Amino acid sequence: MKSNQDYKNAALEALRGNWPVAVITVIVYMAIVSVCSAPSSILGNGFLPFVPEWVVAGTSGASLLLTVLFLAPLQVGYYNTFNRLYQEGNTDVVSNLFTSGFRNWGHIVGGQLLMAVYIFLWCLLLIVPGIVKAYSYAMTPYILVDRPELSANEAISLSCRMMKGRKFDLFYLQLSFIGWALLCVITLGIGFLWLSPYMMTAQAAFYQDVKADYEMQSVRA
Repeated sequence: MKSNQDYKNAALEALRGNWPVAVITVIVYMAIVSVCSAPSSILGNGFLPFVPEWVVAGTSGASLLLTVLFLAPLQVGYYNTFNRLYQEGNTDVVSNLFTSGFRNWGHIVGGQLLMAVYIFLWCLLLIVPGIVKAYSYAMTPYILVDRPELSANEAISLSCRMMKGRKFDLFYLQLSFIGWALLCVITLGIGFLWLSPYMMTAQAAFYQDVKADYEMQSVRA
């Protein structure tokens, strides 16, 4: 098992010389998410109080559908574009943002939707079990792309097996960026354009590590 610093060093090495395209990818991703969520946010927050409630409800429903059908695979693409940068040195990060998540669209949407349903059902019990399960399922966006032959449920199950005994490791890795996140707040959020690819590439390094450990354990078994 590698340390947090190992993952961070690997991320910085992968990003060396690629920061401009990485930042552009973050901007594109955030812009798309903002545009897609803007209509329901404006109406739902009462910025246009004269709009009928049924319009607000319809917009919220359309926004939910858009999230499932478009933003969910886009998020998978966001995860995997930095995974490909780390693993393959693939620098076409902006185009990979779309191709990685939409190449096997139905499979990825189904996997993301099923994972969200599972987390929601666990959260109905208590928040803590829901959070724990969210970490168990955290490798699913990578597996859906890496192993397209697996069903959505099989991809989620594989993530659970990979993350057995490693859930706190991922939490600790994410927590280790808290200092950088606070500094980004001071910059009015601009710093997140650099922090996000740093975190995502470090998480990709974590995924490759747990994947290698799991495969090694499977061979020994």
